[in-house]
Amino acid sequence: MFDLDLLFQKASLIPVIIQDGSTREVLMLGFTNREAVELTLKTGTAWFWSRSREKLWNKGETSGNFLHVERVLTDCDTDTLLYLCRPDGPTCHTGKRSCFFNEIPMNGKDDAL
Repeated sequence: MFDLDLLFQKASLIPVIIQDGSTREVLMLGFTNREAVELTLKTGTAWFWSRSREKLWNKGETSGNFLHVERVLTDCDTDTLLYLCRPDGPTCHTGKRSCFFNEIPMNGKDDAL
């Protein structure tokens, strides 16, 4: 069993990257604390800590667009998590599939990558 204390040695709040488990598309970045990780592992849906509302939230609790967590990975420094998920619908609160859709041009170019 993985020791969750390892995740929170440096900070009480760590980033968690959400990827589609099938396509590997990055869907969002959130923050999590120990309680949110424990709830994620227990329920199988992604829980986060809302920095703006200062409370726990289960993605999909109001929209119905839950993120069903299929795998949980940690980075080499054990201070960031990656959730591979099966989304029920759009992940972004704007209705987009991913939160990453605003592109910043490189070197003044307007061309897409």
